[in-house]
Amino acid sequence: MPSFATEVKNEVARLVDENSCCKIAELAALLRMGAVMTMGGKRSLGINFTTENAAVARRTLTLLKSSGEVRTEVMVSRARRLKKHNSYCVRVIPSLIVSDLLAKLGLMHGATLNVGSDSAILRKHCCRHAYLRGAFLGGGSVNRPEGSYHLELVTGSEVFAQLLLSLCRKFDLPVGLSERKNDYIVYIKESDAIMDFLAIIGAENALVEFEVARNLKEVRNQVNRLVNCETANLQKTANASVRQMEHIKLIKAKLGFDSLPEPLQEIAVVRLSHPDASLKELAEVLHISKSGINHRLRKLEKIAVELTEGEAD
Repeated sequence: MPSFATEVKNEVARLVDENSCCKIAELAALLRMGAVMTMGGKRSLGINFTTENAAVARRTLTLLKSSGEVRTEVMVSRARRLKKHNSYCVRVIPSLIVSDLLAKLGLMHGATLNVGSDSAILRKHCCRHAYLRGAFLGGGSVNRPEGSYHLELVTGSEVFAQLLLSLCRKFDLPVGLSERKNDYIVYIKESDAIMDFLAIIGAENALVEFEVARNLKEVRNQVNRLVNCETANLQKTANASVRQMEHIKLIKAKLGFDSLPEPLQEIAVVRLSHPDASLKELAEVLHISKSGINHRLRKLEKIAVELTEGEAD
C-alpha cells in the first residue's frame, strides 16, 4: 500500500495547468528542492533531478519540455537493498540553451546562480499555489491522518527553507522550521492547516480522504475518552463499595446493628444486600437523597475507624 504522501503526489502530478506562469513557478520549486547542476563542454550547463516517484518524474519531464527547447532523458535504476523502489533521474543534457531555461526559472541571474528570492515568479496568487505544489512534489511528505498530524517540506538550502516558510505564512498557515542533520524542514502539525495546504496544492481527493479519516479518528478518540471515564467511575464506585462493606461488617461483628440508630441500621442493611449499587441506586431504594446516603455512610465509616483505633490502643 503506497504511503499517503505518495497518493498526494500521484494526484497533484496529474493536474492539468494551462497557465505558463504557473508551470514555471512549479518547475522552479521542484528543481530547487531536488535538482543538481551538471557541467558539459564549452561551459554548458545541465540539470539532474532524481525522485523515487514515477508520477513526479513524468511531471518534471513534462514541465521541462513545456518550458524550453532542451534535450531530456530519463534514467531508471533500482537500489540493490531489499524493498527499495526504482529511482528515476530526469536529465537535462548540458547545452548552451539550458542557461536560458535556468534564467527563465529564476535559478540564474546572468552568469551566477540565484540562491535568494523567487519574488519575480511569485507575484501572482496562482503561481504561489503552483510553487508550493512543486515544493511538495520535490521534497514533501505528509502522514496519514490516522496517525500523528505532520506535513513537511525538506530542503538542503536554508535560504529556500526561509522562502517556503514566508510563502506558507502568506497563506496564514501555522508553519515551523527545524534542522535535521544537513536538511531544513518546514513543517505543519495542525490538522486544519494540513487540510488547507492540501487544498492550496490542488490535492482535492486527498483532502477529502484526510478529512473523513480525521473525523473518524476524533469520534473514536471521544468514544475512548467516554469509555475510560465511565470505567474510572465504575472502579471508583467499586472501591468505595468494598470499603463501606468492610466498615459495616466490622461494626456488625463488634457492636451489632442494634446498637446503631435506625437510619444507620437501614443503610447498613441495604448496603450489605446491594454491594454493587451506586449511591444513586441506594438512594432510590431508601427513597432519600444521594447526599443523605453519603452522610449516613460517612457516619458508619467514622464508627468503624474509632473501633479500629480503639483496638490499636
